[in-house]
Amino acid sequence: MAASIAIAATPIGHARADDSTTLLKAMADYTAAQKSITATYDSDIEIITPELQKIQFSSSGQLKMTRPDKLRVRRTGGYTDVDLVYDGKTVSLYGNNAKAYVQADAPGTVEQLVEAIQAKTGAAMPGTDLLLSNSFDVLTSDVIEGHHIGQGVIDGVECEHLAFRGHDTDWQIWIQTGPQPIPRKYVITSKTVAGAPQYTLRIKDWKTDAIAAADIFSFKPPEGATKVGLDSDVMIEFDEVPAGTIAGAKK
Repeated sequence: MAASIAIAATPIGHARADDSTTLLKAMADYTAAQKSITATYDSDIEIITPELQKIQFSSSGQLKMTRPDKLRVRRTGGYTDVDLVYDGKTVSLYGNNAKAYVQADAPGTVEQLVEAIQAKTGAAMPGTDLLLSNSFDVLTSDVIEGHHIGQGVIDGVECEHLAFRGHDTDWQIWIQTGPQPIPRKYVITSKTVAGAPQYTLRIKDWKTDAIAAADIFSFKPPEGATKVGLDSDVMIEFDEVPAGTIAGAKK
């Protein structure tokens, strides 16, 4: 434990604030220029109990997106199995565990969909800000300062490690070096919650080839699935954190 404290207290001697914005802008411009993106990911979300114990829940998933208005995201964890499908007109959210789905009219773009979901449900949807056409503006909207920490290796890939401070959250991002500045790891720290829980996203298998099958963005309810409203008690089954496991938890 003493060694860990010593490492954490060591000043970052090689942090460079001057190029953190340049590297982030290069990543944002690259991702925004891709018409189609597919990737897999692993995510971890930390919960702080009323007793200030930190508990972590893990999930994995797949992402498929074609600009400007097609999106499919699958998330599978120990407590949930959820599929979000958007065809530019209708958004569908299916919970395999609950055998239920929610649908709503949402004509527009992926950006408008993300904005609408956040406004109506309060869901932060961490990670989606890396894919938006205006991701640089969104990512830096609350930034107080940024630093280029140095380099790191994520899943065997050399990356530039950047760290940014905001008023409510601090966040770090690891961006692949070279001509394809792909985001490989993203960590968000919530400073307004006791214990400073983190959300971690690791992105793998990133591809920018055209997605040939258009019907992949068409949702067809599985046999026996029930359509429910956003206010249904079944919606708790869509959360990656198990219901009732931790009373008063925040994320």
